[in-house]
Amino acid sequence: MDLSRISGGRSNRAVLKGTRRVRELWWQGLPPGVRGRVWSLAIGNELNITPDGGASLADRESSLDLIKLDISRTFPSLFIFQKGGPYHDLLHSVLGAYTCYRPDIGYVQGMSFIAAVLILNLEEAEAFITFANLLNKPCQMAFFRVDHELMLKYFTSFEIFFEENLPRLFGHFQTNSLTPDLYLIDWIFTLYSKSLPLDVACRVWDVFCRDGEESLFRTGLGILRLYEDVLMQMDFIHIAQFLTRLPDDLQPQTLFTAMANTHMISRNRRWAQVFSAVMKDGNIKEAEKSSSPALRS
Repeated sequence: MDLSRISGGRSNRAVLKGTRRVRELWWQGLPPGVRGRVWSLAIGNELNITPDGGASLADRESSLDLIKLDISRTFPSLFIFQKGGPYHDLLHSVLGAYTCYRPDIGYVQGMSFIAAVLILNLEEAEAFITFANLLNKPCQMAFFRVDHELMLKYFTSFEIFFEENLPRLFGHFQTNSLTPDLYLIDWIFTLYSKSLPLDVACRVWDVFCRDGEESLFRTGLGILRLYEDVLMQMDFIHIAQFLTRLPDDLQPQTLFTAMANTHMISRNRRWAQVFSAVMKDGNIKEAEKSSSPALRS
């Protein structure tokens, strides 16, 4: 893959991402050696953060106890982000820098996983720039700001595709009062990096960088499709537990096959059109009926 073609401006990136061959390669998984750079270029830098600016911000570490606690819980099996590990201070620095850069948002649980994945694939300054711009995307901003009304509209849109793709499982979830917020919030907050095996999560990130927020909900439906038969045999508690941490032996090709069989078209409208219609109609009452009391409070 010729990265020089991607870096030649926004229009060139859009043309390259739109070619059939590149879209196929993107779906099959980006090469690890260029993955971080391609992510960074695809996410962009609309905030216009400079490398020097990112570095100076990174020196202003936050002492928030929540950051320290979350770092210890970030990919614990890798033993590289925990205290004494080679990436502990770097992860703390990036997260602390973000709380200084966006005090209006601060630190929210789940951010540590996103930052950690970027640190594994990018140098410190670039990781911070990409992290800040990624969290500035509309879907991520809605969730990290805990914009209840907007989150409910995302859930409403998701359930439209859920019911059309998997009507049997959708009915089972409704019968068990299992609403999207109980699993989607964690998935979106961490871009699946907490629930999926790391190598599978990176493949999900590849497609997210290509297709944007639609891919996050397509991934969610792919997971539900993949484990439909298993989930149909479970009750509320076991479903919630299962979806929080998916099987470690989950293979990327198996998930991507399930995602390929997921249709993101409803009544001839794609995700963006459905979400736009939900936003326009202000169908918040219907969303509230199917959301948890915790989210409505």
